[in-house]
Amino acid sequence: MAEYYLSTVLKSRLPFNIPLGIRHMLLSTFMFSIMNVFIKLVSVRIPAIEIVFFRCLVSMVLCFGIVYRHKISWVGNNRKLLLARGIFGTVALYTFFITLHKMPLGTAVTIQYLSPVFTTVIAIFLLKESIKPLQWLFFSVSFAGVIVIRGVSAGIPAGMIAIGILSALSSGFAYNMVRSLKEKEHYAVVVLHFQLVGTLIGLAFSIFNWVMPYGIEWFYLIMIGVLTQVAQVSLTKALQMEKIANVSILNYLGVIYALLFGFTFFSEHYTLYTMLGILLVIGGVLFNFLYTAQKAKLVAEEELTTIEE
Repeated sequence: MAEYYLSTVLKSRLPFNIPLGIRHMLLSTFMFSIMNVFIKLVSVRIPAIEIVFFRCLVSMVLCFGIVYRHKISWVGNNRKLLLARGIFGTVALYTFFITLHKMPLGTAVTIQYLSPVFTTVIAIFLLKESIKPLQWLFFSVSFAGVIVIRGVSAGIPAGMIAIGILSALSSGFAYNMVRSLKEKEHYAVVVLHFQLVGTLIGLAFSIFNWVMPYGIEWFYLIMIGVLTQVAQVSLTKALQMEKIANVSILNYLGVIYALLFGFTFFSEHYTLYTMLGILLVIGGVLFNFLYTAQKAKLVAEEELTTIEE
């Protein structure tokens, strides 16, 4: 029902001719950004692993609804890959939630944007993909940005930076698992197993250190799960409706949202050097994305020319 209502709203006529896939991507990025605000608010008292539990529990229930509606088996056929995706995704969530609590919002989100770098590097070993020399330069720029952020942010311990990098690394492994499952499993099954593993791990590690939510915290925790599901569904539809090059670049609006929300809700301020570090991280990842998109376009054009000849 919620998915149908969402699609109806997005399909409604707007003053500007924005393609439906672009609308879905804009919504996804915004929902993820609002979710991060709720996580930072509730993490003041609720442990990160318990937030993982609630986040995954709510999303798991919603995922079961999608699986039931599509009348597909939730068990899946590639259980080892599904389990690995769930474990790496849960580690990425847990460590990211820690950084959201301990770091300024914009800084935590920026370091998480290293995940495309790790995704590409890990793909060399898992998916036998190759990296061009220029891409290594872009990756070096991004890591230089992390070094700049650490050097000018005296309030952020090196350990927190390491946890942020671990989160991005775990995301890289999780994304490679997802890519390995492409055309092997329904997207809802992949998402469901991630939420299922996260729920079980979150419960197992928080049950002996449980902090009972109260008042507004219940609202924050429920909304974290709901916003996650809306964002993931919108992201999937965006990638299905539009070329990746047209929608993926909009994901970097998340950093702008993080900076604005950090300033508005948490009175966070950033020095020029910190902003330089953020720009280096995002710039390196963005240039790599544009470079690979251009290379893919050239390959596609060459293949089309060969067919026509």
